[in-house]
Amino acid sequence: MSGSKIVVTGASGVLGTAVYKAFEKVLRYEVVGLKNKSTASHLVQLDLTDKEATKHKLEQVKPDWVIHCAAERRPDVAEKDQVGTQLLNVGVPGYLAELARTINFTLVYISTDYVFDGRSPPPGGYIPESPTNPLQIYGQTKRDGENAVLQARQQGARAVVLRVPVLQVTSCRTTSYGPAPNNADSAVNILVDVVRDQSKESNMDDYAIRYPTNVLDIASFLVRLTDLSFDALPPILHYSANESFTKYQMCKIFADILGLDGINHVKPVSTPPTGAGATSRPYNCHLSTAETEKLLPLECTGFKTWWQEYLHDGDK
Repeated sequence: MSGSKIVVTGASGVLGTAVYKAFEKVLRYEVVGLKNKSTASHLVQLDLTDKEATKHKLEQVKPDWVIHCAAERRPDVAEKDQVGTQLLNVGVPGYLAELARTINFTLVYISTDYVFDGRSPPPGGYIPESPTNPLQIYGQTKRDGENAVLQARQQGARAVVLRVPVLQVTSCRTTSYGPAPNNADSAVNILVDVVRDQSKESNMDDYAIRYPTNVLDIASFLVRLTDLSFDALPPILHYSANESFTKYQMCKIFADILGLDGINHVKPVSTPPTGAGATSRPYNCHLSTAETEKLLPLECTGFKTWWQEYLHDGDK
């Protein structure tokens, strides 16, 4: 779509940064990235919970598409600040969907596979129409955000939900992977540091099944998605890599790439986390991408292949 204006919310995050840069590289797009607390000078500061300020900015920009990456995506924080999480994960996307109708743009709401309980995914993974059953406040608010967006769609808004495993988190880290300012920004990238530091013993989850998905692949998919007519888009889409690993299995792959003899300092834990401070996390939230692939190819990068190139290039 020639001359399209794109707004990316949460453009200072790991996913948002990748999305912003992907659109910026395509010369036919004019891209505006929004931030909240980041010091990045190329992004526009905006408190999305301020309805009047948000409306004013979007009326000023007049975007064709808004890619909504901003969210409270830390399950532990969500449990402690339920009011703030409700506002950011439900109120904001709901209001953006209303503005999509009145200002006339298409909204892509980035959601998560944590809307499912992960206890017994159907063969091939959860489909977009699978019943949701989130286990914690984070998943509940993301599910409620979906419902707000889909309700606005029924009332005439051009809005679509895109579920990705990138929004799974451990503490403050996403379990996506890809270029990041610090390895600590991603619960996958940080494993490289854990594997390298053989002087420190670490316990590592060998229970939950994860589908690490490269943020660069998600960003590329979103660029291609905006080339499609909204009429071709179903209400909910899934995007996910199909390779499955536990975090301990990822550590073994990193050790192999780094040429280490073993990872005796990393101890596998094959049981789910317990205790008063443990936030419930799904066991296996495999997303079926069959419906998505009818629209566009996924073009996912192989996990080990990408990390071999990235680590051997000396970027981290």
